[in-house]
Amino acid sequence: MGKQQTVEQLIDWYVREVGKQASWGRSKAYDLTRIKRYPIARVAADRLTVRDYLDHAETRRVDGAGPATIGNDLVWLRQVLQSARVSLKTAVDLTALDDARRELRTRKMIGKSKLRERRVSATEEQGVIAYFEGRDARLRIPMADIVRFAILTSRRLEEITRLQWDDLRRETSTAWLDDVKHPTQKKGNRREFRIPAAAWEVIDRQRPDDIETASGAVFPFNPKSISTAFSRAAAFLELSDLRFHDLRHEATSRLFERGYSIQEVAHFTLHESWTTLRRYTHLKPSQVPER
Repeated sequence: MGKQQTVEQLIDWYVREVGKQASWGRSKAYDLTRIKRYPIARVAADRLTVRDYLDHAETRRVDGAGPATIGNDLVWLRQVLQSARVSLKTAVDLTALDDARRELRTRKMIGKSKLRERRVSATEEQGVIAYFEGRDARLRIPMADIVRFAILTSRRLEEITRLQWDDLRRETSTAWLDDVKHPTQKKGNRREFRIPAAAWEVIDRQRPDDIETASGAVFPFNPKSISTAFSRAAAFLELSDLRFHDLRHEATSRLFERGYSIQEVAHFTLHESWTTLRRYTHLKPSQVPER
C-alpha cells in the first residue's frame, strides 16, 4: 500500500488521516496545499531524487519565495514522506531529501527567516485609525477599535477574534484565552493575560447597548476579513510594508519602553520563551532610560 503514489496523493492522505490526530496551524495547511501546485507533486514518491528537490527549490526561488519559505516546503515534505514510510510502507529515500537540504543550505537557498524589526510610528498609527474612523460607519467591522486593541494588548489577530466576553476578568484586569500559540501544544493551551486600562475602554465600546451582559466573542469577525481591510488601508496610505502583525511587535516594544521587565511583558504578550521575547523587541536607543 502506498507504492507508486505521487507526492500529491500522499499529501492528501497525510492531511486526511494524520491531520485527524495532529492538528496544525493555517500556515502549514496553506503550504501543503500550495506544494501540490508544483511539478514535484506529480512525481511518484518512491522515485524522488535529490534533483527533484533542488528543482523545486529553484522554481520556488524564481517565484519569489525566500530561504525560510523554501525551507518550510522541505520540512513539510519530509513530515509527509516520513509518515507515509511508516504508515503506508512507501519506499521513500529520505536521504535524498536530507542531501538536498544540505546542498541548499550551502547555496544559501534555505535558511531561517530574518527577524522583522518594523516599528509603527505614532503618525502611522494615527493615520490608519483616522482612515478607518472615516469608514467604520459604513463597515460591519469596527476596524479602528481593533487596531487600537491590537496595539494596546499585543494580541495576535486570531486571538483578538477568539476573545470571549465570559473570559474577561475586570476585577483583575486580565482575561483568559484558549489555544494560545505554543511551539508544540497547538490546542487547549489556555492562558491568562494582562489587559492595560486603555484597552478596557475599547472593550466597553463593543458591548451591545440593549443588554447588560454580553456573551460570545468580543470581536465576532472573520480574521481574514480584518486582515484584508488592514492591507487595503496600508496600501491606500502608501504603507506597503505594514502588516497587521506589526501591531503586536509595536505593542511589545512599547511595553519595554514604558519600563516593564521581560517577566512583566510576558504576562501581556504570553510569549513562552524570554529569549524569543528579547529578539522580538527592538527598543529605540533614545528611549533607554538613565539608571
